[in-house]
Amino acid sequence: MTGREIFHKMKEKVLGSSDPDSGKGKSKMKKNITHGFHLVKGRSGHAMEDYLVAQFKQVDDNELGLFAIFDGHSGHSVPDYLKSHLFDNILKEPNFWTEPAEAVKRAYGITDSTILDKSGELGRGGSTAVTAILINCQELLVANIGDSRAVLCKNGVAKQLSVDHEPSIESEDIRNRGGFVSNFPGDVPRVDGQLAVSRAFGDKSLKIHLSSEPYVTLEMIEDDAEFLILASDGLWKVMSNQEAVSAIKDVKDARSAAKVLTEEAKIRKSSDDISCVVVKFQ
Repeated sequence: MTGREIFHKMKEKVLGSSDPDSGKGKSKMKKNITHGFHLVKGRSGHAMEDYLVAQFKQVDDNELGLFAIFDGHSGHSVPDYLKSHLFDNILKEPNFWTEPAEAVKRAYGITDSTILDKSGELGRGGSTAVTAILINCQELLVANIGDSRAVLCKNGVAKQLSVDHEPSIESEDIRNRGGFVSNFPGDVPRVDGQLAVSRAFGDKSLKIHLSSEPYVTLEMIEDDAEFLILASDGLWKVMSNQEAVSAIKDVKDARSAAKVLTEEAKIRKSSDDISCVVVKFQ
């Protein structure tokens, strides 16, 4: 056990483990597969805009691990809605078990349409998302829009399973929809000079120039898979994929690993909200 793990264990004994921004769980199908999560609010004046999901759920004779990071912008109503509804919409798709990737794409689109229809209630803000569904501890279905990221550690090497949807990369598509990408000195590229990602849920005022179609990939969990990291860009702005993997490769407890990453991001001066889920396969 590392020094950081011992420190976290001592804190939990003193303070208890009822922190709503930190938690852990494990699979009933395979006890060695565990998850942990931790959220930290950034230094901005607005309320926390990161939300996450981390749970194992029994569906008939199948077990699903449901994990997600939702990073909101211009308000927290949209990521809060996604936390409560996106996985339900995915699992309602009749072809989920036969064509899971297509089911996820369709559910993302349906969810985005609902958010836009409810803009009077939810506001005009939006959210990025990265979701991971672990099917019977064997298949990992990952989808994302925006710049929250999924990274798998295989034999100590980081493998990114998501795609960062950056305006500069998708500028041609944005222009074809009638929008533009700004490149002001000292700032990141932005859609219509406003949004720093090219795909997102919500954002009604920009939606005509944005996409909500997710990147989807299916990864088999084999013996070389050690753990999965899902995190908002508050982590990835200050750490590379390999740095994040290397930072927790010797941390056995999944929740402690998530805490190590969020604390390291703070040490590296990340000012954004930071949310992290770690799923341990070994």
